[in-house]
Amino acid sequence: MAPAAQPTVKPKVLVATTCRWYPTARLAMALAEAGCAVEALCPAGHALGKTGAVERTYVYRGLAPLRSLETAITAAKPEIIVPGDDLATWHLHELHRQLSRRREKPSGKAPEESDTFCWLIEDSLGAPESFPVVQSRSAFMEAARAEGVLVPDFEVIGDLQDLRSWASRAGLPTVLKADGTSGGDGVKVVRTLADAELAWRKLQAPPLLARAAKRALADRDRTLVWPALKRRRATVSAQAFIAGCEATSTIACWKGSVLASLHFEVIKKTSSAGHATVVRQIENQEMSRAVATMARRLKLSGLYGFDFMLESASGRAYLIEINPRSTQVAHLRLGVGQDLPAALYAALTGCAPRCKERIPQNGMIALFPQEWIRDPASPFLQSAHHDVPWEAPELVRDCVNRRRKQSAWYSRSAQAATIENAAEPEKSVPDEKDRDRDRDRDRGRDKDSDGSDAPRPLYEPAILESNRSR
Repeated sequence: MAPAAQPTVKPKVLVATTCRWYPTARLAMALAEAGCAVEALCPAGHALGKTGAVERTYVYRGLAPLRSLETAITAAKPEIIVPGDDLATWHLHELHRQLSRRREKPSGKAPEESDTFCWLIEDSLGAPESFPVVQSRSAFMEAARAEGVLVPDFEVIGDLQDLRSWASRAGLPTVLKADGTSGGDGVKVVRTLADAELAWRKLQAPPLLARAAKRALADRDRTLVWPALKRRRATVSAQAFIAGCEATSTIACWKGSVLASLHFEVIKKTSSAGHATVVRQIENQEMSRAVATMARRLKLSGLYGFDFMLESASGRAYLIEINPRSTQVAHLRLGVGQDLPAALYAALTGCAPRCKERIPQNGMIALFPQEWIRDPASPFLQSAHHDVPWEAPELVRDCVNRRRKQSAWYSRSAQAATIENAAEPEKSVPDEKDRDRDRDRDRGRDKDSDGSDAPRPLYEPAILESNRSR
């Protein structure tokens, strides 16, 4: 049977994000390349506007998140919503809950419009009965264990006595995780009981108002505002520590069926509990079976990520977490069955997926800008496939400029330089050494403390233009 003809109207995708994560911009580019029309709900000034792939943006307002979502959905009329971070997913869950209640007790929005919005969210994320499961680390682990998926021992820790009892049975080190967190912010590996008690107190406490205000004002990130105002304490669970290496899977799925998947071993991370910056593509049947089982069990739709530990002693893959949104590798298009954007396009249109194959020779991928931010002199920028979007020079320039302005986000050497510069007295006229240093920086090179040249990746305008064809 011949494949269906390509649609004359592109399927519309609304990418929704509450934070300024660059992988969301990369995903929007990949979706557009796969054949989708992309619009976005995002904070003002987001890098999504630098990609050339987004046809229209709507402003996400952290103090009125559900209203922002409803406005964007009403205007965009998308076939699917793709959340770019956990908070965007939680907003969609809450909007579905509120709209479901409106259907039972109509007030304001027309019932038929509430129905349409609810169906859209279900098409985008999956069955609504799965929403509480993916929000709770312990509930997800319980569901996985019930399905026969290999998981570490785990337990909800309600108080310090529970923690002491867990430590005496499971031993140390152990892993503590708080619900409602992502990107490693709510994960602590503890090796002593004293450290465990201190970590538990911090993890279950609501965010400090001062921290939420600083992020809202200085970083224009309002994700902590509502949790800080509501003063809700997080549920903390403990997981048995698995000695080994980390691995991650990301899938595109539709009504419980996996359409495409990617599996990686994590080589480098931003921090011990942070996200991956260098990955190596692998094939692992245990990981593949686990993600297929959980997609079917929870009737998932859209893009999801799953984290694993590959145990050193046995090589077994322990499922440790679900990420209910696109992850930092979801934009990678590595061929048939490994191209998530193309798989979503096919599910929305019924047409054959428009796959693209970009398979690095050694399977090693240095993610841009994550690995460059972690270490501008990383050898993986040369030895691995460096995933720079040369076709979007404005996005690369935006990343470079933000790195220079927000040095606290980047490498330890950049942080040290910031502290050193802040301690120097202000000069009204730069001396010759300052001018030399500035000139070297503009050329993409810095001087080490001994005066020697230290090579750095070059992302200047001329270099960008010359690499667009890569």
